[in-house]
Formats: sequence, structure tokens, C-alpha cells
Amino acid sequence: MIVLGLLALSFPVVASASVTVMVAIAFLVGGLMGWIDNLSRARRLGRWHCFWRLVVSTLFLVTGIWMLLQFKSGVVPAALQVKALATALGLVFLVEGGVMAIVSLTHRTTRGWGWGLANGIVTLALGLLILTMSPASLLSVIGLLVGISFLFSGFDLLAFSSRFHSRVE
Repeated sequence: MIVLGLLALSFPVVASASVTVMVAIAFLVGGLMGWIDNLSRARRLGRWHCFWRLVVSTLFLVTGIWMLLQFKSGVVPAALQVKALATALGLVFLVEGGVMAIVSLTHRTTRGWGWGLANGIVTLALGLLILTMSPASLLSVIGLLVGISFLFSGFDLLAFSSRFHSRVE
């Protein structure tokens, strides 16, 4: 996570585009896997259940393809994709930051809990920052924000979260 964070901070526009493309590919793969799963279990799922699952899978598939095609169409359509992803990412960061802060505060007796709290506060602040920034600045800023979040998550994994796993000696 620390290395990924440093890379994202060094190349923020590339990180922004890469994150958006990865989400598009995840939607595409999720949609394809949903279709395969639904069709293989159609008889057991029931007609309406299968139908609605296919609708959701189709939405994932179409959204993934559409997002990837936007990147081939030029900078403006790609920037709109990054803006849409930034909004979703901002919301996720808000929730993740809140959860991390609460988890760390409930484990204050665990060594390194402050890193979890710092991670939660920084992630929460990044979510607010993402949701309030101008669309023009999103191409580079989202990569910077993801880089900062990855960097703090890496420190958190090393100093706090690793304490939850018992050592094998």
C-alpha cells in the first residue's frame, strides 16, 4: 500500500485514469460473471429473481463497456468518468473513514490504535475534499487523494491492523 501510495502521488493523472479504468473493468467482469452465474442457476432461482439479477448484471456490463469506451473518445468524456467515480469514491471514503475512526477508538488498548484513528480521520477528510472539489481539478487530484489514502492505509496496516493477527512462533 505504501508503494502504491507513493506511485499515485508521483503520477496523479495516471493514477486517476488507472483507478477509473480498473473500476470499469471490474464492472465489466462483474457483469459477465453475473450473467454466467444467473444463466447457470436460472432454474433454481425462479423466473423473476433470475430476470432482475440479469438486469443488474446487464447494467454492470453496459456501464463497464461504456466507461472504457469513454476513455477511447478523448479527454472530456474520460474526465466526466473520473468525476462520476470521484463522487462515488468520496462517499466511500466518508463511510470508510468513519468506520475506521470508530473501530480504532473502540480498541484504544491495542498498541498502534492511533494509526487507525489517523487513517480514519484522513480518509474522512479526503472524502469531504473529493465531494467539494471542482470538476476541472479531478483528473490529477483524485490520484493524489488515492495516493494519500493508500499511504496512510499502508502505515495503518503495518502499525495497527497487523496487531489483530496472532504471531506464529
